[in-house]
This record gives sequence, C-alpha cells and structure tokens, in this order.
Amino acid sequence: VVVLLLVLAPACALRFAAPMRARVGPRTAVEATATHDHAPTAAAPAPPRPDEKEGLRFLTPEQALETRHKFGTPCYVYDAATLEARAKTALAFPNAFGLTVRYAMKACPNGAILKLFDTLGLHFDASSTHEATRAMRAGVAPSKISLSTQQLDDPDFRELVERGVELNACSLSQLEAFGRAFPGRDVGIRFNPGVGSGGTSKTNVGGPASSFGIWHGDFDAVVDLASEYNLTVVRVHTHIGSGSDAAVWQRVAKMSLDLCERLGPSVQTLNLGGGYKVGRMNYEKSTDLATVGAPVRDEFEAFAERTGTRLRLEIEPGTFLVADAGALVTTVQDVVSTKTDKAFPADEDPGRDFLKLDCGMTDVLRPSLYGSQHPIVVVPGDAADDSARDDARYVVVGHCCESGDLLTPAPDEPSTLADRLTTEARRGDVAVIEAVGAYCAAMATKGYNSFPEAPEAILAKNGDLKLIKRRSTLDQLLENEIPADGDLL
Repeated sequence: VVVLLLVLAPACALRFAAPMRARVGPRTAVEATATHDHAPTAAAPAPPRPDEKEGLRFLTPEQALETRHKFGTPCYVYDAATLEARAKTALAFPNAFGLTVRYAMKACPNGAILKLFDTLGLHFDASSTHEATRAMRAGVAPSKISLSTQQLDDPDFRELVERGVELNACSLSQLEAFGRAFPGRDVGIRFNPGVGSGGTSKTNVGGPASSFGIWHGDFDAVVDLASEYNLTVVRVHTHIGSGSDAAVWQRVAKMSLDLCERLGPSVQTLNLGGGYKVGRMNYEKSTDLATVGAPVRDEFEAFAERTGTRLRLEIEPGTFLVADAGALVTTVQDVVSTKTDKAFPADEDPGRDFLKLDCGMTDVLRPSLYGSQHPIVVVPGDAADDSARDDARYVVVGHCCESGDLLTPAPDEPSTLADRLTTEARRGDVAVIEAVGAYCAAMATKGYNSFPEAPEAILAKNGDLKLIKRRSTLDQLLENEIPADGDLL
C-alpha cells in the first residue's frame, strides 16, 4: 500500500491520473541496447530485436493449462530444476580462499524454496528480523543466516544474535546499539563504498545517493565504536546494487579490500553482495558469474600476498538464483481496442489493442515500479490451436482499477505504453508471464482492490506440479480489521 501511494498515485475509473505517454511502435534494437547494456563490439553478432516474439521458458503449454486447471489463476510456478542449476552455478563462483553463497531471501522467501536451497548448501541473507525468523521456521540453522537490515530498535535483535544469527551493522547507531548489548562480541560492518550500480536509481544501493550501509568516510567512527565496546570486526560487507559491469565489481572489490586492510587481520570475510543482472527478455544480457568473479579472485590473491590474510569471499545472489525459475500463469479476461479508421496526425496515438489479464501489479509490480520487462506468452485454451493463429501486438494491462497497472511499459519507462508481439489472444486463453521468480510474489501489493494473494506451486523435476502456498481469501484479508461502532464515527 505504501508503495502504491508513493509511486503510483491510484487513479480509478472515475478519476484520471496524468495520462501515460504512448510509444508508437517498438523501440529499436539500438535504443534497447543503449538502455540496458554496453554497446556491442564490432565483432559481436547483432542482438535480437526487442519486438521478437518470446516463448515459454520451462513450462510446456500443457503444463500451463494444467496449472490453471489444478490451482486457478493467477498462480506462480517455480521450476525446481532451474533453481538447482542456478544454485550450482553460484556455488562455482571463482574464489581464492573459500566461498559462501548466501541467498538474498527477500527475492522470493517461500519456505519450500528456502528448504531447497538449504539442502543444496546455500546460506542466507536476511534483510529484516522477520525474514531471519521466517528462515529459521523453514528449518534453516541460525548460524547460516546473516542479517543486514535498516531496522534499529527491534526487540528481536537480541534473541536472534543469541541464537547465532550473524549481524552486519549498517549504521553507526546500529553498531553502537550492538556494542551496548553485546560488548566483546564479533560483528560485521556493512560499508557504503561510495560507488553504486543499477539499472535505475531504485535498484542502486551504493554511492552518495544511497542510505544503505555506513558511509566509507565514517571509517574512523567505526574504529572508535569498535574500540569503545571491545568489538572484533570479522566481516566487511558491501553491496552496490543491480548491474552487470565487471569493471565496476572489480573496482568495488578493490575499495572493499582497502577497508579490510585498514581494519586489520581481524577481518576474515569480505561479502561483496549480489545484484547480478538477469536478462529477462531475449535481447537483454545477463551477468556471467565467471567473468565477474575472475578479476575479483585475482584481487583476493593479491591482497593475501600483500597482507598475509586469506579472506573468505561471500556473495548474496537473489535475482540470479530465482528470476528465471518463476512464471505466473494467468487468464486472458478480455481483448479490447481503441483503434479507429480515422486518420491521425503523426504525433498522435492511433489507438491500441489491449490484452486484459486476471493479474496485475498486485502480483507483478516491477513493470509499474521500474519499467521492467517480462516476457509474456499466450497459450491458447486449446493448446493444439496455437499453430492456426496469427501473431498480434498488444499493450498488456492488469486487473486493477489503476492507470499504472501496466505489464508492458517501455523499458525503464513505467508510464510509457509499449505493445508486445505474441500469439493472437482470445478471451479464456492462458497468458504466462515469465521470469517472475524474483521480487514478484515477494513484492505483491496485498489487498489492493481487495484482490487475494495468488497461490504458489513448484514444478518438481519429475514433472509433477505441487502447491506450496494456497490462495488467500477475503476473510484472511479482513481478519485483522476491528469493526467500528457508531460512537467512533
């Protein structure tokens, strides 16, 4: 609700917000590449066109229809095989003296996924005391949980630390509070190294425009507080945001290693965070962990030669592990058009064909929030009917009474309409929104328009679909409301 109020400014059918800009025709490949990636070298092949028709990732058309039959729509589906493959790739991240991979559980905190990653040997990064408790309830050992949070005065801090959860102090006030509560203990420090990376300012968590972590210029204050409370700094943590530039990661590694060297040999672990870019669309590039990790490994080796300290590396992937492992199975509720035969001036929008789904920003908020791109694939209600249909272009919108409920904005432009090429759609078809494993179910805008939370299922490696979270009910949405009697009105 807070996100909606601050970002989207609700506008219902009888009250119109500022009109959205309409992009007439798709972006060119050059425009899309300039937005998301470095320009390709002359020898590199031309990137796929941004208006290329997308396909299903891990579901078959039959499995998409089966999901609707068994669980209704909308319904999230996660692929166990993809989750396992991504975990194994992360565990192979180049390192010099040992590696801990911590799943940034804020990306998708369902207990079934936490248990799967736990069995595969991953540790966990929690961003709140609630997340840390949630992981423990899923069976994760407290010693495998690291807590880096904006919270300060939560009464659960003491219990979590006493149970073995590792804390990274993210502000001077938080470090002082920890010192008062646990003098003489080991502690981690999250620094803001002064540089950030991200597709937008909303995904950049480093640099002078970010509040996350202790500003690197306050280094002396950290040393003073650690000395005052006899704290031993054993971990340094930095995290700069979501990006894919290997040079930026190497630069941050050097800056972070400098902080470790200044703190001295008590530091045994350097956590460089996560934020590894995942290209959800065919034309978007993904971070190659081997490419990013190799120069970082070299920096760790050089640090050991210079100081004699062999630091352990930690990384915190979230999106990388789960984004491509998730799909949202929805139903096409309606197909409408604002096109007419009237001739329009070149600078006016000639109208659009709209695809209305039974999901929206209640389930996939990222397009409305960031202008993020997700593949959308129409699956005919009769799977055998696919080959008989033409392709068509649609602006895809959600079910909320909100002008910002747009599932196909222009890249990085949440208020600009863009159409998408897909199979010609009809009412009652299934539409699958791909690459929704990260920051979709986790960021669901619970209760807007009183829509229920969508269920979650997992596609097991044997092909079985298993429910791992039930659809919520209206009664659950209302259960914490306290009826007001006439005297209060």
